[in-house]
Amino acid sequence: MPTAIISDVHANAAALKAVLADIDQRGIQRIICLGDTVGYGPDPLECVDLVKARCAWSLMGNHDYGVLYEPTNFNPGAESAAFWTREQFDREPDAAKREERYKFLNHLKVRVQERIGEGGAEPIQNGTANGASMQLLAVHGSPRKPINEYIFPDDVVNNPDKLEGLFDRVENVCIVGHTHVPGVFTNEVDFYPPVELGGDGYRFRPGEKAIINVGSVGQPRDLDPRASYVILHATHAEFVRLPYDIDATANKIRAVPQLPGWLADRLYEGK
Repeated sequence: MPTAIISDVHANAAALKAVLADIDQRGIQRIICLGDTVGYGPDPLECVDLVKARCAWSLMGNHDYGVLYEPTNFNPGAESAAFWTREQFDREPDAAKREERYKFLNHLKVRVQERIGEGGAEPIQNGTANGASMQLLAVHGSPRKPINEYIFPDDVVNNPDKLEGLFDRVENVCIVGHTHVPGVFTNEVDFYPPVELGGDGYRFRPGEKAIINVGSVGQPRDLDPRASYVILHATHAEFVRLPYDIDATANKIRAVPQLPGWLADRLYEGK
């Protein structure tokens, strides 16, 4: 059974529910999350509860970190959203729920190593991986700075040395989020958006290293407003795009004074 990989939900419950419904329809039973469950969006508590209940594990994204600790190096809108999100956690009248949500944030992993087996992403058994399997590294940002380093498509042209340094830290395949732009980097120093990969997505190749950005569930930035996630199979990574009720999320954002209106506008534009 393949594994569904989600990332960058950003408190967008409408998008998350659409993705979870699609995953369920496909019969996929294992879901992992690469971080930024909260931040920007209007539904942080609902999204945390859903990710906590549905995902085998979740990583720490920079917005998760910003709510739990401090929103360092955030733009004013993102900072305002982080403080508002923290207020929603603190205002929960049920002490047990409030504690469980903070516990969820506090126990988010920074990086996870698994293997790519018959079930897509699989835990490494007894601390070691089968020599015939491919190693899988999961981080939010990059293999070098797992919480907050961006890997941009134009790094292929503008910063190839950066990519070479990142691939030095990847044994076979790395999965990331953070930029909200889906696609695949290879150690030939190339980037392939999903449209160039075809319907089957990226097929694993012997001797080739790959960093796979799964895109964003709740705030895509590749000029396609549909929710994005990846299905990891034993042989390939399949990219999935889904429409969702953008109006529902945008209207909620506009109803919160602490959330800037441009956070709603960008959802329609996919940027």
